[in-house]
Amino acid sequence: MALGKQTYGFFIPTVSLMGIGSAEETGPQVKALGASKALLVTDKGIKAMGMADKIKEQVEAAGVQVVIFDGAEPNPTDLNVADGVKVYQETGCDAIITLGGGSSHDCGKGIGLVIGNGGVIRDFEGVNKSTKPMPPFIAINTTAGTASEMTRFCIITNTDTHVKMAIVDWRCTPSVAINDPLLMVGKPAALTAATGMDALTHAVEAYVSTIATPITDACAIKAIELIAQYLSPAVANGDDLEARDKMAYAEYLAGMAFNNASLGYVHSMAHQLGGFYNLPHGVCNAILLPAVSAYNLIACPQKFADIAVALGENIDGLSVTEAAEKAIARIRSLSASIGIPTGLKALNVKEEDLKVMAENAKKDACQFTNPRKATLEQVIDIFKAAM
Repeated sequence: MALGKQTYGFFIPTVSLMGIGSAEETGPQVKALGASKALLVTDKGIKAMGMADKIKEQVEAAGVQVVIFDGAEPNPTDLNVADGVKVYQETGCDAIITLGGGSSHDCGKGIGLVIGNGGVIRDFEGVNKSTKPMPPFIAINTTAGTASEMTRFCIITNTDTHVKMAIVDWRCTPSVAINDPLLMVGKPAALTAATGMDALTHAVEAYVSTIATPITDACAIKAIELIAQYLSPAVANGDDLEARDKMAYAEYLAGMAFNNASLGYVHSMAHQLGGFYNLPHGVCNAILLPAVSAYNLIACPQKFADIAVALGENIDGLSVTEAAEKAIARIRSLSASIGIPTGLKALNVKEEDLKVMAENAKKDACQFTNPRKATLEQVIDIFKAAM
């Protein structure tokens, strides 16, 4: 059968540094990008730990001044972005470094988009709305989950509507991504669990996406295999450097997958929970993933059977559908074993809010590549199944 025109892109940072001690390359990388003064975007927790000051020392030793902005909040908002833009402009910065998890990276991307293009961050909601490049941008990751350090996705909460704006723009891909497991050692078990399930969600949604390719499939399956093997040890022992290192690779591979194959209803729905209730993104994904997967199963049972194998399940003698169902059961058991709540009720989500969140989820950019289309009522039903 002849295929019509189908064009697929592949987006990734120009430089990606992995492995123990890779954060020590931050200074030389910033210098190589031609920067003279960088805005270091992080959150107050990382600043209090002294990690931001340590990176500042390293960068300044390479001859580049650093101004620390620690105003990135969990689920960063348009107000956080505006505050960062003001600091960047008032201090004469010409580059951006982000240090943290998805919140710091997304806040930094928002700042970069506005600095490069003018306007306000709300102008960039949607796909490829920017017309000019961001400043040089280095993202240093401290969690194994969001992959925001290497993606073209930027999620910012609109403080008027309480909706998370999905900004998908190839220009907000960081110039350099750094994943040093030494920066991830000792992170709390709950954070490790939530970010790890976020990475698993990225890989699963990318694998079943309607625009998946052989390249994204390879990345997604390898990510799932690594998560199945190393997430539990990382949660059990935060100082397990091998588990931290392998989870860093897993979240990066999952990022490579979804950065190019996009996502689905898990993320379009989780964005609403985060915007509405300011809930942890990874926890929302973890709770929604089995419910959305059960809904999607009839659209791509073989894909879910592949996922079961990657998760370590034995599917010998099973039908494709039976194998696919084992994948969903394994996702549920893994999530429960590492302490993720089993339902949205535990997060105080209210049934009366489901309709408006479902309406917003239907508008979210992530839902376009879900393998099975859903009506408004079906999205509401998925929310209810996850309660």
